[in-house]
Amino acid sequence: MFPGVGTLVNVVTVLLGASLGVALGHRLPQRTRDVVTDGLGLVTLVIALLSAYAVTDEVLVDRIGSSAPMLVVLGSVLVGGIAGSLLHLEERVEGIGGWLQRRLTSETDSAERHRFIEGFVASSLLFCTGPLTILGSLNDGLGRGAEELYLKAVLDGFAAMAFAASFGWGVAASALTIIVVQGGLTVAGVLLGDVLPTAYVAALTATGGVLLIGVALRLLRIREIPVADLLPALVVAPFLVALAAALR
Repeated sequence: MFPGVGTLVNVVTVLLGASLGVALGHRLPQRTRDVVTDGLGLVTLVIALLSAYAVTDEVLVDRIGSSAPMLVVLGSVLVGGIAGSLLHLEERVEGIGGWLQRRLTSETDSAERHRFIEGFVASSLLFCTGPLTILGSLNDGLGRGAEELYLKAVLDGFAAMAFAASFGWGVAASALTIIVVQGGLTVAGVLLGDVLPTAYVAALTATGGVLLIGVALRLLRIREIPVADLLPALVVAPFLVALAAALR
């Protein structure tokens, strides 16, 4: 199979799941939609905690020491958050969501617009910050197969169906984010080869888990954390691992 097929399958399952979710969601009362959103928030929290647990990965600990992994994650989130807030990433992502909403739907109601944007932002972050996104896309580009992305595609398809029942077509629009992020990582794998050692991937996974906790808190309506502002943390994490290893 050609590189990128995993991302293509992922996009198709998200679109199918979102379409089914929209068809189902219109038949559900608001209270039921809220319960679905709460359930998604709880499941996202579990996934986030499992990802964040990668901070204890033995390879990462051997590479930079037992006390450094948590400092790497903390430093990544802080530095990445500062960079993201200065770049206004959250506002830019919401702006993209609003732009897509105006072109893909005829809804002009402010509540529906907010619902579309929230669905686009939350689902984009959930689908593109997990470990399967990074590992699966890179492995696909490296020619190791797309099995991880196939698994992710199935999970994302069901998640998209549940999300769309609550948030509508904004979830389907997140397919564009999947194309850009996973496609970019796949191309990076094709061009650069095996550039991320296991320790670096573990730091990325743990940092991504922290970001997913922010997504879960948004879904649970506990706090509107600007998770998009924290996305640069995923870029910072490998550099901090390299720095910690050099200083050890």
